[in-house]
Amino acid sequence: MSIQIYNTLTQRKEVFKPIEDGKVKMYVCGPTVYNYIHIGNARPAIVFDTVRRYLEFRGYEVNYVSNFTDVDDKIIKTANENGEDVFSLANRFIDAYFEDVSALGCMDATHHPRVTENMQTIIDFINELVKKDYAYESDGDVYFRTKKFKEYGKLSHQSIDDLRLGTRIEVGEKKHDPLDFALWKAAKPGEVSWESPWGNGRPGWHIECSAMAREYLGDTIDIHAGGQDLSFPHHENEIAQSESLTGKPFANYWMHNGYINIDNEKMSKSLGNFVLVHEIIKKHDPNVLRYFMLSVHYRHPINFSEELMNNAKAGLERLQTSYKNLKHRLDVSANLADHDQKWLDEISKYNEQFVTEMDDDFNTANAISILFELSKSANYYLMEQNTSTKVIEAYIQSFEQFFNVLGLSLEKDELLDEEIEQLITKRNKARENRDFQTSDEIRDQLKAMNIILEDTPHGTRWKRG
Repeated sequence: MSIQIYNTLTQRKEVFKPIEDGKVKMYVCGPTVYNYIHIGNARPAIVFDTVRRYLEFRGYEVNYVSNFTDVDDKIIKTANENGEDVFSLANRFIDAYFEDVSALGCMDATHHPRVTENMQTIIDFINELVKKDYAYESDGDVYFRTKKFKEYGKLSHQSIDDLRLGTRIEVGEKKHDPLDFALWKAAKPGEVSWESPWGNGRPGWHIECSAMAREYLGDTIDIHAGGQDLSFPHHENEIAQSESLTGKPFANYWMHNGYINIDNEKMSKSLGNFVLVHEIIKKHDPNVLRYFMLSVHYRHPINFSEELMNNAKAGLERLQTSYKNLKHRLDVSANLADHDQKWLDEISKYNEQFVTEMDDDFNTANAISILFELSKSANYYLMEQNTSTKVIEAYIQSFEQFFNVLGLSLEKDELLDEEIEQLITKRNKARENRDFQTSDEIRDQLKAMNIILEDTPHGTRWKRG
């Protein structure tokens, strides 16, 4: 069996063949760290962590690189508004990112390069493009000559002439063509900057990933991935920069996950439905959010709502309960031989089906369906009067293997009594201070975790639901 990946570049599924046998070079675009990550950032983090886990399950050694954009217009603007140092702000939200994605079950990347730590690499990359006449300096800025790269538009499947229609040079821009894009930006007064052959400044957004992908993975990589919103112009521009410099394909497979809607509407700040992971995981087990994300194929759009999250919670708990029942029965099972093979063959069938679904462009939605079939089979087996240690261990092994590939936990996330008491104390203080928003948030958080509160004249009592 072979893994097949839908390649955005060719718009079809292709058999995965890495550049080097047994090894995968994978680059996933990371966040710009000026705030907590939102649910749209969480989807690629979860999806491509799962892709990596499955590739490792299939025996590949994966060099997984995911960057941080830690200097950018948004970061500078937010730092100025907060009266905060740019680097302190970026570090604070990088720490917050790790906290959030770790809670979501994502493993650390092999490398997490930061723009500010790779500045010379980026400057050298731009300088080579200037020498090759693929880029030009204009009053301290450096721009890429888009029309010189003849294959521009091949990822987004647009012609350069169609792209040029409707574009124009904005006031203050010094580029030769409306489609040219900035590789280096001259520093404005008071802005953080670095020395370069073109004067003090900082990189444009697109050049960062090209330079860091080449630095950590080489001229050509196996898989480049990110959200669908990055395919144009970000990934299109990465291809133009990288292939102009090296003369080689930048990435052999391009993977993009679909958009997220909130209650059937596109997520946006203007609509007030901008959902931060930091807030979601106060109310919901992050394990449930991961399960929810994987319950839909990564290329399809996904709709987030409280109702769907509650459905995901119920589904995940059904699987966790099956596993818990198997572990409990293991202690009282014997070593039997009768009928064992029938059940072992059935488990083997589910193992094969799980691999078949994941081989088909990492179809986690169908893989989860196989998990439910495994769970149903296990439940039937546990109804047998006599059960075999060998069979139960085989069920348990399959559960653990599937959950590990999906990055899910088999244990329910339950608060300790001490943690519940601490939250109740915090809620009571909020109520005393008439901070009813915080009080209600804590109550809802506890309710989501099945903790029922009762306010009495003698204090707040609680019980598990």
